[in-house]
Amino acid sequence: MTDTTGRIRAAFAEAGVTGRLHAVDIDSGAETGVDGDHRVVTASVHKLCLLVTLHELAAAGRLDLTERIECPADTRTAGPTGLAAMLDPVRLSLRDAAYLMMAVSDNAAADILLERVGLDAVNRTTARLGLARTHAVHTFGQFLATIKEDAGPGGARSLTDPRVIARLRALDPARTNHSTPRDMTRLLGAVWRDEACTPEHGAAMRRVLGLQVWPHRLASGFPFDDVHVAGKTGSLPTVRNEVGVVEYPDGGRYAVAVFTRAASTAAVLPPADAVIGTAARLAVDALRGR
Repeated sequence: MTDTTGRIRAAFAEAGVTGRLHAVDIDSGAETGVDGDHRVVTASVHKLCLLVTLHELAAAGRLDLTERIECPADTRTAGPTGLAAMLDPVRLSLRDAAYLMMAVSDNAAADILLERVGLDAVNRTTARLGLARTHAVHTFGQFLATIKEDAGPGGARSLTDPRVIARLRALDPARTNHSTPRDMTRLLGAVWRDEACTPEHGAAMRRVLGLQVWPHRLASGFPFDDVHVAGKTGSLPTVRNEVGVVEYPDGGRYAVAVFTRAASTAAVLPPADAVIGTAARLAVDALRGR
């Protein structure tokens, strides 16, 4: 695996990012990684932890996923997708809110679900699954509020200023929602092996993870009609992440977690997105070759 590790590091360097990666064969346990135990900012990747919590509570009979919830227009968490971008009041089920949270990374849907289950429940779920270095510190609305406060009077326009980036609490794993690449592949493995929840709920989670609309990161490394990629992205100024599972037609299935931090503050940085797929492909190819 040493040569693979070197190639992954070189790919990260060429893309202008610092990268952390862990990949594991879900069935055999074979693994590879680059700083896989390094603590990282999860950003919207933490919505996966919320999804698992929601289904765990549903499996225990503590909530009904078909329960309808009201989503007023004037109190929603901000964001560019889903309910967060809509203008009118909406009424939908918990499971449909979970779909929006995962498929288009809807912040408003995530916080509606968090209001229903609570941050403490999310942390109890990750602790139960042995994710000792994974912790939710705040809701997504609170998370965004720290960025607004730390950015100061310049607002969103100042987020290309390296001095502003350096003071964002949202980019400090010690002060925001965090995990490690290894913890995230452990969580994905539990979902795919039906260890996180009952088989019925495991299938529901795998389905919604497979409906994510973004193809430019993890999935870009596997451009094959017969290879299925399911995952969840996370994005912040200079941060681009994705965790997911790659499934091959021969039955091979591999959990991969890639977390990156770019040297450039540019909001659009295609090489930084693409290297997530490149690094994941290198890791999975090594596991399959082994």
